[in-house]
Amino acid sequence: MPANFKAIREGIPADRSVWKVGQLAKQTGLSVRTLHFYDEIGLLKPSQHSDSGHRLYTEADIARLQQILSLRQLGFSLEEIMDCLQSPDFSPVEVVRLHIERLREQIDVHTQLCRRLEKIADQLQERRHISAEHFILAIEGIRMSEKYPFTPGQMEKIKKQGELLGPGKMREVEQEWPELIAKVREAMEKGTPPDSPEVQQLGKRWKELIEMFTGGDPAIAETLKRRYEEEPGYAAQMGLNPEIFAYIAKAMPKD
Repeated sequence: MPANFKAIREGIPADRSVWKVGQLAKQTGLSVRTLHFYDEIGLLKPSQHSDSGHRLYTEADIARLQQILSLRQLGFSLEEIMDCLQSPDFSPVEVVRLHIERLREQIDVHTQLCRRLEKIADQLQERRHISAEHFILAIEGIRMSEKYPFTPGQMEKIKKQGELLGPGKMREVEQEWPELIAKVREAMEKGTPPDSPEVQQLGKRWKELIEMFTGGDPAIAETLKRRYEEEPGYAAQMGLNPEIFAYIAKAMPKD
């Protein structure tokens, strides 16, 4: 029996230096749909195709995929990643180093959260009173360690932005968001075009509120955007859904 009989039977290329899209998806945890999308937009095109037209990814393609995912986790948009990879000054080594730095920051965040929770656990075990401050510190740690966390540097910038605006203004912004979202939803359901003056004004205000929170930092804005887009439950708490995001995006000022 040929050594590669099982591979042929399972539809796996005998040449182990290439991977079918399904194989690559299974081994990396990505979806086939994501890989197809990356191909369609030119971000990650497979270097080869089988005689029957199936996508075949090489080791060089997989190296590029790692760079894409590292940049994605660092907060870059797909458009920014495309520009980065096409730049003559692009350095794969620098991407890896940046990713390592980000992971170390996350490790620090998780380590700090672990210590805070251990302290609370010890106090609960001893039936001692736990101050609200200890719970607040734990909550802060939990928020920083969520699926798409802001880096400690970004958290510090958000904190400073809040201090700059002041508690009164922050409360006004928090109260305005639900009202603004409701107006956008109403305009969308009425079929009002995104380029109408009414919706353009809503888009302008939407962008202004985002910039108030982020201080105009595009990396913070991208992290926030990804979280709302990729965690439907989190977005639903604010009454948001993909349709509203797509609608208001067309009305927001581009500059």
